Amino acid sequence: MDMTIHASFLPHTDPEATLTFYRDVLGFEVRNNVKYGDMAWITVGPPGQPDTSVVLQPVAAFPGLTDDERRMITEMMAKGTYAALNLATKDVDATFNRLQASDAEVVQEPTDQPYGVRDCSFRDPAGNLIRIQQAN
Repeated sequence: MDMTIHASFLPHTDPEATLTFYRDVLGFEVRNNVKYGDMAWITVGPPGQPDTSVVLQPVAAFPGLTDDERRMITEMMAKGTYAALNLATKDVDATFNRLQASDAEVVQEPTDQPYGVRDCSFRDPAGNLIRIQQAN
């Protein structure tokens, strides 16, 4: 089987703050920014990896959800318990220092985990957990 991950989806609540975080703080390329009314679907990805993307979509656009379900998702996002993205970098400590200097919300400083990786974590503006691991 020949399969790759093409796109993953994360919810967002503020398109401008989301765009700033993924483009200016993480350094991702903006691949698409589709607006429909007051909603925006923003597709970003790591430079040099055009086949891997993250689509940041408004919670209001999730099909088939009730108002109560949307409210619950928004509450879980604010606590950082709804969605996550794992990234890898060659130097997790340098990446941590750069992100911390940007005022990104730190969840965990670089740590050697008992399961064999060194990683740190942040929250994006919507509360999604961004875990960054040391690439081997």
